[in-house]
Amino acid sequence: MSQPRILVAPNSYKETFTAPDVAKAMADGVREVGAMPVTMPLSDGGDGLLDVMEVSGALRGGTTNREVAGPLGDPVTVRFGWLDKYTAIIESRLAVGLSLVPLGQRNPWKTSTRGLGELIALAASKAHTVVVGLGGSATMDGGVDMARAWGWRPLDGKGQPTPLGGEGLVSLRTMTRGSGPAVHLRVLADVQNPLLGSGGAAVYGQQKGATPSVVRVLETGLSNLVAVLGNQAMVVAARPGSGAAGGLGFGLQYFGNGQLVSGAEWVLDRLGFEERLRTVAGVLTGEGAFDATSLAGKTPGSVIRRALDASIPVALLAPRASGVHEGCHVETGGGKWDLDDVRSRAVSAVRVLLSLPPR
Repeated sequence: MSQPRILVAPNSYKETFTAPDVAKAMADGVREVGAMPVTMPLSDGGDGLLDVMEVSGALRGGTTNREVAGPLGDPVTVRFGWLDKYTAIIESRLAVGLSLVPLGQRNPWKTSTRGLGELIALAASKAHTVVVGLGGSATMDGGVDMARAWGWRPLDGKGQPTPLGGEGLVSLRTMTRGSGPAVHLRVLADVQNPLLGSGGAAVYGQQKGATPSVVRVLETGLSNLVAVLGNQAMVVAARPGSGAAGGLGFGLQYFGNGQLVSGAEWVLDRLGFEERLRTVAGVLTGEGAFDATSLAGKTPGSVIRRALDASIPVALLAPRASGVHEGCHVETGGGKWDLDDVRSRAVSAVRVLLSLPPR
């Protein structure tokens, strides 16, 4: 009798384990039960996007390193990839991410997205399409500093350039037009927040290092940005995902004419998830914490929904889990997991998926 195949399709366990590391631990558990793992580590466009594309073999054109301005203005060397000769893929957090800012200096009042604009411009010198994954940013400038790298000039009431970072949004009074990169921009969002309002970009401000009072001022600044730019900006700001990455979702659409799509769905389609789903007896997915936001653009939520729609049994492995789809088996609890915990939980989950007796 042939071994049952189990699709192993986790996200990263944020700030703990990469998706490839989690997938390997899950695969070890699958083998321990006597099943065959089919590994597909995933990303929703944020943390680990390039690693996932590289491990899957999707970076047919290899990778390129370039130096750009980091979120604090210091130069950083950033890696981006090539899906083919004319399609570049960028993980924005590698240019503007929290991991580039020391803990005591995290403050979106000062951090800037200019380096991402520089990186996109460099990729656009050779590419026809640039895919930009959002998530994990240290910034909340609405993409204004990114647009400076494309020739846009944000000015205060005296006609002087505004400061870099979220600070500049408050004094912004006019913005002279530049030209976005001459490529098709596809923007992978991992959340559905609009730019403004109680569920907008500012809800992530404290995660980026802002105090509650600074978050309120940043929200005022983002509102001012939209008012200065006018009616079309109001339309873009209201779209789901425009609040992603401190407003980069908005900026890439408005300043770069980018097309915003679900990062999770794009990655699943690009890696051929549906084709693999048809060949397996069950699915394992996971992330560090699963909650209501996981159902609104995060990879494990999409994996579970697609598996259940195809009547394939699916299990979620997450140290913290709430609001999980009905019909999905859940392995959760126990505090902070190590990779051996992931493996052992995978053993338990696969036994349930295959209707095997517990050990």
